[in-house]
Amino acid sequence: MNRDRLVGVLLVALSATAFGAMAIFARYAYADGAGPVAVLFLRFLLAGTVLAVSMLITRRRWPRGRNLLVLGAMGGLFYVGQSLSFFTALNHAAAGLVALLLYLYPFLVTVLGALLLRRRLTVARMCAVLLALVGTALTLGGHLSGEPLGIALGLLAALIYSVYFLVGSLVLDREDPIASATVVMLAAAIVFGGIAVAFPTPFPATLSGWLAVGAIAVVSTVVAMVSLFAGIRRLGAADAATLSTLEPVVTVLLAAVFLAEPLQANQLLGGAVILSAVIWLTRAEASPAADATAQAPQPAAEGSTGRSSAL
Repeated sequence: MNRDRLVGVLLVALSATAFGAMAIFARYAYADGAGPVAVLFLRFLLAGTVLAVSMLITRRRWPRGRNLLVLGAMGGLFYVGQSLSFFTALNHAAAGLVALLLYLYPFLVTVLGALLLRRRLTVARMCAVLLALVGTALTLGGHLSGEPLGIALGLLAALIYSVYFLVGSLVLDREDPIASATVVMLAAAIVFGGIAVAFPTPFPATLSGWLAVGAIAVVSTVVAMVSLFAGIRRLGAADAATLSTLEPVVTVLLAAVFLAEPLQANQLLGGAVILSAVIWLTRAEASPAADATAQAPQPAAEGSTGRSSAL
């Protein structure tokens, strides 16, 4: 494995760990009285503000032209649409089923990337994706019933998130991950802010609730999204999506440690299967360079001065 690919694997693993911790932080925020829309609005507003300040201090170049519009759509349209589809689906289907449907996205990213973007589709990559899907099903387990509407919304969330990954992989070939994450977060904050105004929602009531929201913003958004974007640049969308299936493993382990939720045999087995898929994928011969030769040439970014170092 070349050094750039190894760094990409570690970055996506860090992202999955940070995203996996969000469910734990959210439990504390909800227990303090905060509503989901308020948490999402504060999450992106605080994270976007932190990164915007960082952008100004380090004098990073802001995305421009078409890339700026695409990144804005990623935050204000795709991310918001995925979140609303997912949370609405929870009202019409079991949480385990909705989560499992969402984690179809690595498979969708791999297939859609091959069909639409002519990304290389290897046997090793497809086996790793399917193995990760089996591991996710075992890890989530539980009651898997749901109404047709809930199933449809769960599939919609997975499809939107898949498009988010694929579009991001194209833009990140030309833009700095930190600058890209900043635009995505601020765009999402604007939309969720509008939703919070239109449909008033409770905010955290005490310091502990605000600290939980702050942890979501810094750990599970700034760290998670910047490292994910940097990982996508190095690995491509398909491999990054597959490695992101570490997220439910992290959530289950942290829930056992901090929320005293019992670990079940199927969850341990599912975690082992996902880790096997990750190891298989990281040892595969697929590389960003191979992907680059398999896809059509992309036009130069408007005002782009080339790739800039992310981390």
